[in-house]
Amino acid sequence: PFAAAVDEEGRFPQEALDALVANDLHAVHVPESYGGAGADALATVIVIEEVARVCGASSLIPAVNKLGSLPVVLSGSEELKAKYLGPLAAGEAMFSYALSEPDAGSDAAGMKTRAVRDGDFWVLNGVKRWITNAGVSEYYTVMAVTDPDKRSKGISAFVVEKSDEGVSFGAPEKKLGIKGSPTREVYLDNVRIPADRMIGAEGTGFATAMKTLDHTRVTIAAQAIGIAQGALDYAKGYVKERKQFGKPIADFQGVQFMLADMAMKLEAARQLTYAAAAKSERVDADLTFFGAAAKCFASDVAMEVT
Repeated sequence: PFAAAVDEEGRFPQEALDALVANDLHAVHVPESYGGAGADALATVIVIEEVARVCGASSLIPAVNKLGSLPVVLSGSEELKAKYLGPLAAGEAMFSYALSEPDAGSDAAGMKTRAVRDGDFWVLNGVKRWITNAGVSEYYTVMAVTDPDKRSKGISAFVVEKSDEGVSFGAPEKKLGIKGSPTREVYLDNVRIPADRMIGAEGTGFATAMKTLDHTRVTIAAQAIGIAQGALDYAKGYVKERKQFGKPIADFQGVQFMLADMAMKLEAARQLTYAAAAKSERVDADLTFFGAAAKCFASDVAMEVT
């Protein structure tokens, strides 16, 4: 019920977060062994899709909680999982994903953020850009260069906490949509973190990042499907109400064709996305293709339907 106000005011949908946490739908992917719901990839997709039907910004709460924490799930030590997945599952903290930089979006391997070893600590310096839910999330998976000579094999992943000294945030970006989900820069200024906050072995960060995206592109496809479904639901109601030439415009064949095309393409996108989610759950060899195809196709369908 707060979706319109959240969009108009460009504020974080706190009411949605509270409702999701109260119903244990804010991070359903966390395994039961860490206090989570233990939902599989398809169930996670359905949660995101259903929330996105009424609010695209709110759907990014379960989606980005998965994106931010999946590197820990995939590659983190048992200690790291216990420390960070528990509070996430309990709804005490949100997780964001900090990969992109001003000069390293698609070319993620070209990142400049550095992490330098100092005894039992790592010291991080750099800027991350376009970080979803930045400033609201307590935890951040941050990719940083630990060995500049090795390019992608010299990138490592770390968990950075919002409260760590030297962590700050830029102003929220002004966006065309999804305004309730803050997108901000994350500044790392001599952020000193314990060495055990590295996710996986040194130099495996980029591989973990790419593996994470294979799984989580499917969740953005789900967001697109939900947005498209919400638009179609609205359109179906509207065409029955609006009258022209003495009858509802739903009676005109030209309008019926449009609705049929919308429903047909939406269902094709949904089936592709659910198939990709099943592949994500099984970690099939062709997940990279299916995840990317679902994200691209569903996004295009959402644009066309809306």
